Amino acid sequence: MTTKPLSGVKVLDFTQLLPGPMCTLQLADMGADVLKIEPPGGEAGRGPAGTPISHFFLAVNRNKRSLTINLRAAGAREIVHALAKDADIVIEGFRPGVMARMGIDYDTLKAINPKLVYCAISGYGQDGPLAELGGHDINYQSYAGILEQSAALGAKPHPGNFPIADLAGGALSAAMSILAALFDAQRSGQGRFIDVSMTDCAMALNTQPLASLHSWKQPLPAGHDTLSGALPCYGTYATADGRYLAVGALEPKFWQAFCAAAGCPELSKSGWAAGKSGAAVKAQVARIIQARTLAEWTQTLAGVDACVSPVLRIDEVLSHPHTQARAMTVNTPLPDGSTAPYFAFPVKMSDFQFSLERPPPSAGEHNEAVLRELGHDADAIARLRTDGVI
Repeated sequence: MTTKPLSGVKVLDFTQLLPGPMCTLQLADMGADVLKIEPPGGEAGRGPAGTPISHFFLAVNRNKRSLTINLRAAGAREIVHALAKDADIVIEGFRPGVMARMGIDYDTLKAINPKLVYCAISGYGQDGPLAELGGHDINYQSYAGILEQSAALGAKPHPGNFPIADLAGGALSAAMSILAALFDAQRSGQGRFIDVSMTDCAMALNTQPLASLHSWKQPLPAGHDTLSGALPCYGTYATADGRYLAVGALEPKFWQAFCAAAGCPELSKSGWAAGKSGAAVKAQVARIIQARTLAEWTQTLAGVDACVSPVLRIDEVLSHPHTQARAMTVNTPLPDGSTAPYFAFPVKMSDFQFSLERPPPSAGEHNEAVLRELGHDADAIARLRTDGVI
């Protein structure tokens, strides 16, 4: 028998775009009943009005229901209060003070439901000199000291295409703290307010540059640290066909295994070479790797335990045997009747089987069902539509 660990947990999700929806996706995939509360017409992540729903939205909103409501309309506050009475979790991503101005902030909802766990995800937190500023992942990375280190030696900082502050700083930090507070609420009967600053939470993970600062008594420039390009044994190297190998052979046994497979045993003690010597070793390794294609290197290194891997494109990731063996994709129905593979819930647990229970909802798909659960009849629902509440 399989069970979903969050079965029966009710979540009111006021978030949009990526950090909050990714957080509630994790909760929904583990069985929580996530009600996505969107403005009429749907949240911004769906894409511009009149265009097909975005794959960005579809990737992070399965297993959720959708209620569209104008939170500033007369009567909207009462609907949220009624929903909060029976909810376990509220999660929102507005700037500080927005929910209070609408009468649906933590203090208000706690008076209705003392066990409520309320999580506010924001760029800079609920207080401090930056609290009122807007921002995106690139800004949070900047203030966290991450972006400055995200560059090759002598190159400008570049954030890449993985928004680590949004996801590790926002989504996963929120999910972790929500579940901790929910666990305690079951014991104590008291919920909590959770202030998740994406900048703070990303900053707290930025341990390597901080350790180097304390070790060297000064910050190391990008490209000069152990994991940023200073060592021959840790970095990326171009292949003959313009692809790349990722070499992560930090431990001597892995570097020696790579050197043996690559035909350069004379370099087996030079993985940690630094300075001019290190630059010379890196140049030699670069010439060796550039002599073969990525496919040839993949074949050469097959079965070699050296912490060296091909740098894959996203299409190659989807089709890779390990991705398939780990059941890391789920074919998701699209509005046009086709399907597309998105990443599945990644964690394996005993007595739990991830499943796609609901495709990503259309905007307001569950309006009537949700309102009927609250006791509204057909006439009352019609009036809400006429009044522009839903």
